[in-house]
Amino acid sequence: MLLRIDLKIFVFLILFYLTKQIELYATIMVLCIIHELGHVVMGIIMGMKIDKIEVMPFGLSVSFKVNIDDYNKKIKKGKILQIKKIAIAAAGPFTNLLMLLIVLNANINFKIVSNEVLAYANILMMLFNLLPIYPLDGGRILKELIHIFEGSIKSKIYIRKVGRAFIIFLTMIGSVAKKKKKNI
Repeated sequence: MLLRIDLKIFVFLILFYLTKQIELYATIMVLCIIHELGHVVMGIIMGMKIDKIEVMPFGLSVSFKVNIDDYNKKIKKGKILQIKKIAIAAAGPFTNLLMLLIVLNANINFKIVSNEVLAYANILMMLFNLLPIYPLDGGRILKELIHIFEGSIKSKIYIRKVGRAFIIFLTMIGSVAKKKKKNI
């Protein structure tokens, strides 16, 4: 297993420290770690081994080794591998949903961050990761679903088109919001 740490994380730490928002950055990173642990647990359940863990300034990323036998088991035009990838990608947002339910229903009082901030952060992480833009979790899920029904080549073409269209749509919404509200 390879562990890679992006050194730009120290620049982010310094910037957040100087702007007195280090608690916010620490909260985001802890939530990212928990989110990625959801992917790791599902990957282990699916019988995959961790290949690489990357620590980046804006979160973590986990890659798994692909078992050669998974390439050979067919489901329609896809493979069992696509089902495993869908389950692993969905596990991250599902983990955020579980954390949200725990924060909303438990009488746990976190001293560093309020329950409202934790709930809001989990909702944002879950929704952001479900956007159909590759390599976010939603993009990965959509890509693998298209792969199963349309094949590998079409899945790559369609996910690029969907991702670009969604980015244009989000840019338009952001531009209108900025113009109307003077602040997003």
